[in-house]
Amino acid sequence: MNLSPIKLMIVDDHPLFRQGLRDVLETDSQMLVVAEAADGEVAIEQAELTQPDVILMDINLPTSNGLQVTRQIKGRQPGMKVIMITGYDDVEQVFHAIRAGASAYCPKDITPEALIGTVMAVYSGLYVVDGITMTQEEVIAWIEQKMGHLTGDLTSDAEDLFIPLSPREMEILEYVTNGLSNKEIAYKLGISHQTVKNHMTAILRKLRVGDRTQAAVYALSRGWVRLDNPR
Repeated sequence: MNLSPIKLMIVDDHPLFRQGLRDVLETDSQMLVVAEAADGEVAIEQAELTQPDVILMDINLPTSNGLQVTRQIKGRQPGMKVIMITGYDDVEQVFHAIRAGASAYCPKDITPEALIGTVMAVYSGLYVVDGITMTQEEVIAWIEQKMGHLTGDLTSDAEDLFIPLSPREMEILEYVTNGLSNKEIAYKLGISHQTVKNHMTAILRKLRVGDRTQAAVYALSRGWVRLDNPR
């Protein structure tokens, strides 16, 4: 039995939702919420400062989305576990969350019992997707089966699909979603027009969409970019 409590951090920009999660989690004597954050930058700082075992992360955050924040935290602290909690529920969103480094993906209407069970499973090194607890091998097989079902033959680009958007690509996607042209993005970032075009090609390939408008819709529909917080 775990003698010391599981240290948790909650990342969401809605104070009432954070308090609700805290209330649910702390009904279990094995769990202790050591930090909260309302945006990505604070989450990264708090993760470094408080060293939580498990982070409950919303995808739709101000400044940086939860996928970006998860990648940064996991890059610095690989042992930390991340549970994505979000209202955007589809197979591709699960896929992006797992490849960003998350160990579980839960809807916001998850029951208290299921949430506590998910924290326990993730803490012990397992994955939880679609309410199912899996090993790493099982979750990879699950994603491949689901993504294959959606797209048909994945053999030509399956390896590329498991490479997440880089921080630069996510930044460019945010500018695209806010309506900037490649030329304007190049000026903003201090890079060449051709470099932006190269990044856009990679973004379209990874998201499996045909043009920048579809890429913007993809990002907005999954809560990756918030138009109320343009760069």
